[in-house]
Amino acid sequence: MQGKKFAKVMGTVMLAGSLLLAGCSSSAAGGGNKQSGKEIVLGGNFELSGSAAAYGQAMQKGVKLAVEQINKDGGVKVGNKKMKIKLVQKDNKSDNSSAASVASNLTTKSKVNAVIGPITSGAGLAALPNYTKSKVPYITPGGTQDSLTVQKNGKVQPYMFRSCFEDSYQGKALAKYVYNNMHLKRVAILADKSTDYGQGLTKAFKSSYKGTVVETQYYQAGDKDFNTLLTKLKGKKFDALYVPGYYTEAGLIVKQARQMGINQPIVGADGFSDPKLVQIAGKKAATNIYYTTHFDAKANTNAKATAYMKAFKAKYGEEAGTFDALAYDATYMIKDAIENEKSADSTKIATGLSKLKDFKGVTGTITIDKKHNPQKQVIVAKVVNGKEASATAVK
Repeated sequence: MQGKKFAKVMGTVMLAGSLLLAGCSSSAAGGGNKQSGKEIVLGGNFELSGSAAAYGQAMQKGVKLAVEQINKDGGVKVGNKKMKIKLVQKDNKSDNSSAASVASNLTTKSKVNAVIGPITSGAGLAALPNYTKSKVPYITPGGTQDSLTVQKNGKVQPYMFRSCFEDSYQGKALAKYVYNNMHLKRVAILADKSTDYGQGLTKAFKSSYKGTVVETQYYQAGDKDFNTLLTKLKGKKFDALYVPGYYTEAGLIVKQARQMGINQPIVGADGFSDPKLVQIAGKKAATNIYYTTHFDAKANTNAKATAYMKAFKAKYGEEAGTFDALAYDATYMIKDAIENEKSADSTKIATGLSKLKDFKGVTGTITIDKKHNPQKQVIVAKVVNGKEASATAVK
């Protein structure tokens, strides 16, 4: 998932990041924020307001629940002692420059040992140079853009990690699911061309789909009327409509497609993974919808996931969702990294995260690969009449 308002500064941010990292090796060593005092300081760079607030607030809830549980259980084992976690959180307002400022504040003033957030790719790119300069590892629970974890020279970003899978990972998984599981051989695509998110998902899907892409049309983030584009597609013979984009536009596309009699399955990615999709589309229209997601109550049935959903409901009075679960896992990934390295020094945490293997999280078993991405299962959820009807885990 990537923020919509960040495209204008992408080039500047990536150039700054590549210049900053020119002398960095692929492994974290030396410098950074040292373990000190009686607490481990965890930073939260959260989108609590602005366009990505729904995602950021979910992230905050997952982190706060994890910190509360860890501290209640005695804290994090660091060598021969246990240390509690202190959470220092700030609102980046879903804004690139604010995300970068928050990253600087957390790493230089609050002296955090690790950070969770931002949740969007654009904000993550903006914040990354400051994390790297301070040698403090950062985990994003929702930044799916492939290039986030890799420098232009092909080397891994040493302080950037994910608890979510990347765009190419879910795009390819969905392509295989549509062809192999749904047995649909002809797909039309209506894609968001204004974000790297939409473009990346489109490219990944096309590269792996064994059927025929009969037509591709494009819209811009913020568009409201999709009838002209949908009319062009309606005249084509297709088995499914693929909409790589966010729920804000996807909800309207679903609504308008159903109104004009397009009843084929509509498939999408994790940008669909918010209750607002159904609110925008309407329950009747939101049927025969499929989308990839990182966590789902019907598919994630392991003991940790079950306990997490129960604890989340007890604390917040609502059902757990995708991005709170990913943030919860991110917090425990940091805990594991500290305990495995026997140190809460920021560079040691980065080393521990890079070596994470078979981590048992609520979103599945995670192994971090050489590009700092999690190797894990993809969930495909199905929505019928505004409610989830099923969920399937796809390896």
